Amino acid sequence: MKRLINRHPGRVGGVALAMLPFVLALVAYTIASSQRLAENPNDPVLPSLITLTESFLRLATEQSRRTGEVLLWLDTGASLTRLGLGVALAAATGLLVGVLNGSLPYARRTFAPFVTAVAMIPPLAVLPILFIAFGVGELAKVMLIVFGIAPFIMRDLQQRVEELPREQLIKAQTLGASTWQIVLRVVLPQTLPRLIDATRLSLGAAWLFLIASEAIAATEGLGYRIFLVRRYLDMETILPYVAWITLLAFLIDLTLRGVNRWLFPWYAGRSARS
Repeated sequence: MKRLINRHPGRVGGVALAMLPFVLALVAYTIASSQRLAENPNDPVLPSLITLTESFLRLATEQSRRTGEVLLWLDTGASLTRLGLGVALAAATGLLVGVLNGSLPYARRTFAPFVTAVAMIPPLAVLPILFIAFGVGELAKVMLIVFGIAPFIMRDLQQRVEELPREQLIKAQTLGASTWQIVLRVVLPQTLPRLIDATRLSLGAAWLFLIASEAIAATEGLGYRIFLVRRYLDMETILPYVAWITLLAFLIDLTLRGVNRWLFPWYAGRSARS
């Protein structure tokens, strides 16, 4: 008898299993919403799925009476701009520091303990400091994302560099490669795909820091809108925004995964085997 650990679902079965938790969540929400609305048709906590759909379409199409702009797209553009800048700066910084710490013993001895110490600091604890240092504008929000995820990327890439086969470095030196040639031609090409993976893994934290910063000091953004309407218990706005953020995060993750497979097919194949 084939053990359960060796059984794999087929293509159709795999899709069905992947959809099962989402279907169960929707069923559970529908049941809970129906029960609350049966007791109180004006209950604002769990609107029906039809109401949420209508609310999302309204947010995505109707212009604001105050500003004349469509709020969903205004907030989405502001948040994605901040997120993109923060993640890009964190990835670039993480690549530089991670490769140097992993490749050069002197750099590792000097900066690795500091990076480890910074990684232990709760990023939200330094949010007031960032607002004091950079003001309440866009820079503080971007810097919170950088501060929150860059240390993770640095440490992840450093570990990746240290795991490279020693034989590769020895062969490169035997062929006369200098330190920087080894870094650029041996280490860096094998680190870039891991950089994309590390960025993907840090996106959840990046969204958290973005929403937190927008909730405190912003005039537009997905996090700003959620915390603005929470005082009115406006779940017809909050839930569609949460679902929209989830969809955006999923699409960004899917895009980065596709880019990694397209640019580095050898890495994707090796990851699948491992």
